[in-house]
Amino acid sequence: MPFIGQFKKSLAVLLFLLTMSAHGMDRLDALWMIETGGNDWTVGKAGEISRYQVRANIWRNFTDSREYSSPKTARLVASRVMDQRISAFTAAFKRQPSNFEYYALWNAPNQAMSGHITRAVAERCHRFCNLCSRPYMELSEVSH
Repeated sequence: MPFIGQFKKSLAVLLFLLTMSAHGMDRLDALWMIETGGNDWTVGKAGEISRYQVRANIWRNFTDSREYSSPKTARLVASRVMDQRISAFTAAFKRQPSNFEYYALWNAPNQAMSGHITRAVAERCHRFCNLCSRPYMELSEVSH
């Protein structure tokens, strides 16, 4: 029966993707799809929690809730994390981040702020951009 459960989850994700507009997903939806494929119960290798794979110490900076599998709570935490990181980016670069930079801010904030993105992070940034269906930097523009 595990196959049936996995099939249903995969079907649900596929149906979700098919309902997206021609403009793609919003950033937080694309973020949870990249991080966990929509699985609210995933725990990362370094103990990351929720559909967004937030490190526990960062989670606790924004809420005392232990509802890691709650989509509403997880979205609130991820949104607050990104608001803070986008504010720092905007202050430093005097503009809003592109989708590529947005994901880099999520996945590797120090790299995003320094402008030196590794190839591995850049590949994930490109996948994120594809979900958002908006222009992004070419890999050749990224340091290796």
